[in-house]
Amino acid sequence: MSGGDGVLLVERRGDLLLVTLNDPDRANALGPGMIQEITELYRRPWREEGVRAILLSGAGKHFSAGADLTHLGSLRDASLEDNRADSLRLRDLFAAILEQDALTIAAVQGACVAGGCGVATAHDFVVASDDAKFLYSEVKIGFVAALVATFLPLRVRGRDLRELLLHPRFLSAEEALEVGIVNRVVPRDELSGAAEALAAEILANASSESIARTKRLLLDLVGRPLPDALDRAAEVNARSRLTDDCRHGVAHFLEHKKPPVWRG
Repeated sequence: MSGGDGVLLVERRGDLLLVTLNDPDRANALGPGMIQEITELYRRPWREEGVRAILLSGAGKHFSAGADLTHLGSLRDASLEDNRADSLRLRDLFAAILEQDALTIAAVQGACVAGGCGVATAHDFVVASDDAKFLYSEVKIGFVAALVATFLPLRVRGRDLRELLLHPRFLSAEEALEVGIVNRVVPRDELSGAAEALAAEILANASSESIARTKRLLLDLVGRPLPDALDRAAEVNARSRLTDDCRHGVAHFLEHKKPPVWRG
């Protein structure tokens, strides 16, 4: 499978789906068309089609410069209802990425700003090139990084969250790694290979069913009181034991004294 009729390039490679933001002349800005295409792509139930991981990258020098400035300018005189509709499109974008059952990895180079930074960090893992730089710039122009604030606590400590959103500055790849919005830093020419290698390593050592269930649980636990969270976790624990993957994994471990290889 491959395609590129819009602003996304999509290539199926075995159980991997390689997706590229393909508007390099505008630094892969998140205009309405780009947002719609990403949302529709990530809403698709890829695991049912045999895809175990989605790898997102950006064409050209930068991963994404954030909001499309032309579209941003059009919102200055928009009504509350128009702005609410636009915000809900962003809500759907982040929900689609966060709720995708397949493993998701963003490979980031160059600038990764505002909404683009949100798109990257909504993925399960972020692999950054050593020239990457990250910025949640919303407060600098009077915006609020409201949607990003719902899932960044899964990545960073409260102190760092406030620093990122209230006193933003460009973070180098190494600084982003230190605070937790990046998982790996590699040389620029190794970025694509490093993202695929990370996917291969994870998929070989973890059940895709377990990955999907764990991802859902992590989102579901956010903000729950502890007793409710423990009750929910116990239910997920019990149901996971009935899956084919769990039965296979336990049987393999008892027979061979080691977990199974889940890929390859």
